[in-house]
Amino acid sequence: MSSFLQRVGSVIFLAALLGVVATGCKSARQARRECPTPTALGMHTRDMVDVVAQAEFSAHADFKQLAARSEMVRKAALEKALKERNPNTPFREKNVLSLSGGGSFGAFSAGVLCGWTARGDRPEFDVVTGISTGALTAPFAFLGSAYDQQLKTFYTTLEAKDLYKMKPVRGLFRESLADNTPLAEKVAEVLSPQVICELAREHQKGRRLYIGTTAAESKQFVVWDIGAIACRGRPQDVKLIQQILLGSSAIPGAFPPQHITVDVDGQCVTERHIDGGVSKALFVMPPYVPPEARSKDPNADLAGTNVYFVVAGKLYADQEKIKPLALTLASKEISAMIYAQTRGDLQRYFTTGMLTGMNYYLTAIPPEYPAPTSSMAFTIPQLTGMFNEGYRITCQGVAWRRTPPGVGPGEEDNVRAGTQLTYEIRGPISRSEKGPTPFVPVPIPLSNEGIPPLPPVK
Repeated sequence: MSSFLQRVGSVIFLAALLGVVATGCKSARQARRECPTPTALGMHTRDMVDVVAQAEFSAHADFKQLAARSEMVRKAALEKALKERNPNTPFREKNVLSLSGGGSFGAFSAGVLCGWTARGDRPEFDVVTGISTGALTAPFAFLGSAYDQQLKTFYTTLEAKDLYKMKPVRGLFRESLADNTPLAEKVAEVLSPQVICELAREHQKGRRLYIGTTAAESKQFVVWDIGAIACRGRPQDVKLIQQILLGSSAIPGAFPPQHITVDVDGQCVTERHIDGGVSKALFVMPPYVPPEARSKDPNADLAGTNVYFVVAGKLYADQEKIKPLALTLASKEISAMIYAQTRGDLQRYFTTGMLTGMNYYLTAIPPEYPAPTSSMAFTIPQLTGMFNEGYRITCQGVAWRRTPPGVGPGEEDNVRAGTQLTYEIRGPISRSEKGPTPFVPVPIPLSNEGIPPLPPVK
C-alpha cells in the first residue's frame, strides 16, 4: 500500500512540476510577445548603449588613438627598412592584391576591379592571392583589365542553376549535397590554353598568382603557386590548376572536394582539398625578389609595398530577424564566426604591415548596402547590384580605408554593466556621397571612415 501511495505521490509531483515548467514556458513566450526584438523595432544592438559603461571602457581603451600610434610605428619601420635595403637595388613600389572568399558576394569584388580600371589608376599587381570565390576572381585580376569583361560576365550573368545542381537525397550518402559539374565546365572554359600561357609568361616576369585551399583531413592551409604550375605546360598541370580553383571554392558539404594526387618521396598519396576559407578568410604572400637583389633582412624588401584587401562581403553581418529554431540559430552563428575570422585575419595583416612598413588598404561592401543575407544567393539582380556597388564606390573614390576592423564608427565592442540602455546612433558613417567625381583618374584616395587624425611623426 505504501509503495502504491509513493507512486501516486510521484505522479502528482511530476504533474505539478510539468505544470510549473509549462507555466514558465508560457510566461517566457508571453514575455517574448510583450517585448519585441531590436530587429522588430528597427533598432540595432550596436546603438543600444550603456552610456556609463561605454564611457568607462573608452576612457581606458582609445582604439582610434591606437590606430594613430600604429601609423607612427609603420612610418618608422618604413624609414628603417629603406635604410637597410640592398643598396644595389633601386626602390620600386610593389602592389599586392588579396581577394577573400564570400560566395556570390564575389560580384562585389569583380565590380571593384572593373571600377578601378575605369578610374584609370589600377596598378599591375606583383602578387595576387585568392580564396574560395576569390580564387575564381584571382586569375582575371592577375592578367589585368583585358579580362574585365569576362570577369563581369562571370559574376553578373550566371545564376545558381548555371553553377551547380542540388542532389539532397543522394548527397546525404556522398561527399556533397550538390553537383558542381556546371561550375567545373565554366572553369575549364575560362582556363583556356591561351590563359594558361599568359599565366606562365607573367610568372616568368616575376609576378605571382597564389590560390589557397584546405586539406580536408588535416585542416591544413595549402598555398599553390599557379604560375609555377602553368610554366610546366603539361596537360595534367592544366587539370591541376582547374582542380585547385574548384577545390578552393568547394564549400564543405555543399560542393565535392577535389582529389589531388601528390608524390611524397616516391609514395603516391591522394589528398582531398576543400574551400580555402575553412582555414583563412584571405592571405598575403610577399612579392618575388631575385636572389641577387635581396636584402640581408627579407622584411626590408617588404617596406613600401601596397597591400590591397578586397573583402567579398561586409565586415560585420547585417542584423536580421532569426526564427527561434535550433538549426536556424546554428547556421546563423556559424556565419557570424566566419565574419569574425575575416576581421581577425584583417587585423593580423594590419599588424604585420605596421611592423614591416607596408601600406594597408581595405575595402568591403558598405554597411548601408542592402546585400543578400546568404552568400549562396546567385540571382542575376542581386549579383548585378553587388557588382554595380563595387564599381560605384571605387569610381567615386570612397572604397578604401587604411585602418583594420574595430576602429571605425560603431565598430568598438558594446560594453554593458546592466540592462538600462540608451539608443544612440554610433555608426557606421555612410560613404555614399563622398569622394571625387566618378571616372576622373586621381591618386588612390581614402574614405573618411575609420581614419583618425594622425599626430606628426617626431
